[in-house]
Amino acid sequence: MHLAYPAVLSALLFCTGLYGVLARRNAILVLMSVELMLNAVNLNLVAFDVWLSKAAEDTLHSGQALTLFTIAIAAAEIGIGLAIVLAVHRNRGTADIDRLRDTAEGHEPDGPDGDVSDGDASATRAAAEKAEATA
Repeated sequence: MHLAYPAVLSALLFCTGLYGVLARRNAILVLMSVELMLNAVNLNLVAFDVWLSKAAEDTLHSGQALTLFTIAIAAAEIGIGLAIVLAVHRNRGTADIDRLRDTAEGHEPDGPDGDVSDGDASATRAAAEKAEATA
């Protein structure tokens, strides 16, 4: 088999994963897209390892070893990532990335024209003065 076939498939998988990371709003779908990108890298590692081992007489299979290392790291990453997403979903009630950014602690949504209203500004000033007085 030619090296071009797995390389093209790997490029397509990586581009699909990159699109998923950039376009998706759900945190779980973003994690799945990252896994797709890592699998594209694994496919490239194994394909180039096989291609290079045909040229060399001594075969170390370093591409396959790196692929196993990447799979182990990806498993740990998805476990921690899902734990974080579940904790955030439990606290905030959503896994939508855009809504999580907008509802960050201490950040109120701006008014319709993008400016903070006078009531919000005076409340912010009062809280700052209170913090300075207690310090």
